[in-house]
Amino acid sequence: MKSLKPVKLALPVCAGIVLMTAQFGISSVAYAAAKCPTVTVADMKGVPAGMYPQQYELEEFNRLANCTLRFNANPAIAKLNKQIFGNPKLPPLADRMPEEPLVVAPYDSIGKYGGTFDALSNATESGTSDFMAVRHVNLVRYSDDLETIVPNVAKGWEWNDDFTQLTFFLRKGQKWSDGAPFGAEDVEFWYENLAIDTNVREKTKDYVLVGGKPMTVDVIDAQTVRFNLPSPKPGLLSHFANHYAQGFQPKHFLGQWHPAVNPDADANAQKLGFENGYAAIAAYYGSSDWMDTPTPMLTNSDKLANLPAHAHPTLESHIVIAESTEGRHFVANPYFYMVDTAGNQLPYINEQDEVFVGNAEVRLLKLMNGEVSFKQQALNLDHAPVLLENQEKSNFTMVLKPEVAMSTFAFNVTSEDLEKRKVFGNLKFRQAMSVAINRDEINEVVFFGTGTVQQYIGFSPTPSFVDKKWTQHYAQFDPKLANSLLDEIGVKDVDGDGWRDLLDGSPLVLNLQVATQSMSIKQVELIGQHWAAVGINNTVKEVTTDEFRSAMSSNQLDVTMYLKGQPLAVILGISELFIPPYDNYFNQRTAMLWGEYLDSDGASGVKPPAWAYEMIEDISAFQAATAGTAESNRVGQKLVKNLTEHLLFIGTVKSASPVYHHNTLKNFPEYKTASYAYYRSYPYRGPQWYIAK
Repeated sequence: MKSLKPVKLALPVCAGIVLMTAQFGISSVAYAAAKCPTVTVADMKGVPAGMYPQQYELEEFNRLANCTLRFNANPAIAKLNKQIFGNPKLPPLADRMPEEPLVVAPYDSIGKYGGTFDALSNATESGTSDFMAVRHVNLVRYSDDLETIVPNVAKGWEWNDDFTQLTFFLRKGQKWSDGAPFGAEDVEFWYENLAIDTNVREKTKDYVLVGGKPMTVDVIDAQTVRFNLPSPKPGLLSHFANHYAQGFQPKHFLGQWHPAVNPDADANAQKLGFENGYAAIAAYYGSSDWMDTPTPMLTNSDKLANLPAHAHPTLESHIVIAESTEGRHFVANPYFYMVDTAGNQLPYINEQDEVFVGNAEVRLLKLMNGEVSFKQQALNLDHAPVLLENQEKSNFTMVLKPEVAMSTFAFNVTSEDLEKRKVFGNLKFRQAMSVAINRDEINEVVFFGTGTVQQYIGFSPTPSFVDKKWTQHYAQFDPKLANSLLDEIGVKDVDGDGWRDLLDGSPLVLNLQVATQSMSIKQVELIGQHWAAVGINNTVKEVTTDEFRSAMSSNQLDVTMYLKGQPLAVILGISELFIPPYDNYFNQRTAMLWGEYLDSDGASGVKPPAWAYEMIEDISAFQAATAGTAESNRVGQKLVKNLTEHLLFIGTVKSASPVYHHNTLKNFPEYKTASYAYYRSYPYRGPQWYIAK
């Protein structure tokens, strides 16, 4: 078995992964009865740090602080519990807390209970990963150094020697938000009955496979569960540390409608007005494990009166109790598994009120007026000047932090328009369109000179094994070269109207659709001007994120554009950035027909080129190797070369993005990145935030 000693690999900030094991048990050792010191990150009060940064297991804290931690309840929790439809009467705190809670050291101070967190989103499933991110609890997580993987729902883990078995040790006595026991069977249920069940999800997600093959899950005992991998994948631990897909779901709740779990599943569902058990599961769980999937309160409001709960039980810090097209409301989970170093059950914040505002100007006005507690997603750099002007008056703080992703553009190499496909599929065309972009101008006009001109290479930040030349591959501004390449491949102005035409002489017009959630329309307009300057006619249109995703998925776009780029830590667990169509529904994709060909085993779609098949093999080999080894670096270099050389995605400027929080929000730390890759606030332990008037 792997050593219990934590190991940290020498990887870039925001890109690291730590492979470590830990298992803590309850000790019978008695400690001093004195009140425990209220340890914070700012003041440790002489208590040594634990095995992991900013947190302790209960036995570990008692031992290091030489005390016995006593637990305290939120005085409003019974009242909040009454608002959770279907929850039983609240038992005493001792019956709600796990035997092995996670002890969190707050950043600055022991918090105060109460208050409402004011959240702002574009719409449901569109901008909701801000405070929602503290709800995305998983088996483990990254600490706020973005390098160290630490216990979370699982108190520890263990790899076998060849990284083909990953065992998690869960917390004794942990409960779901309805008080039902949580354990290893909930992990098994998530994987066997949801993640790889094609009745729940038509296509199995990449991140629950290893080299394209499923794992198996063994329940060792109530608190021990083991993933058996068909081949080595050390990055699976990293996946559970930063991904929104939780590695567990409530078997006691969703299982009552699952035919493989309950023979009466369909009958149970039909009593509630659903066609069958899977329809009931879809109402609660959705068709994906994306956590912002609307609840029955929005999707099945006509059935609410008969349902046992309005939202399925959670392990998260807050649970949704109301939802409409206008927004959502959340209350604190009375069974949450974290406490602070004074023994107070987290979270501190009682409620979350999330409003959906589709109009960008109205959203900005709310931010300017200080009506929002925290905002990061869908907040662009061009918002920064006006926010800076208003932050003192409206009592908020706005800072700029580096992004992991950047705006990228991808030509549809499998366009339904065969004449466009001929042009877009020509590498020289993509080279021409890349060097036609004046990235320095974009940096100055859109990003106020704060960004870095860079080509898209798949990995972000750039790992040490990457030859830096790829970051500038065809990233120079060279309209003369662009014109020459376009002439060379026959994309010329045939009819003399000043615009270049397709190879058959028909007009070439690029329809550039930019999603409201993705990037500044100002940037797209500038690039449209750059391409027009070399004779490529185009139109720019702003659309909703849902419209963009729908058009992209149906292969209707000439160019896809979105924020793209993932750190090494993510790529070690998720291969989809290197496999057609090169991402999932929620992000930027291209070559949809290549993906269709692979999904159908060649029955439909368009066969990918040889270099695309090479990347499929290489990402599997990359994930099977241990990060930082010579083999891992060799394959990683090959991945970058293949992806960048073919300019499937064209990068622009990597810049900073705003991070906004109201000054009444306390224990709010200094962010290292504004990246979505680590799920925004996820590493920064939102349950220990509190509101001070």
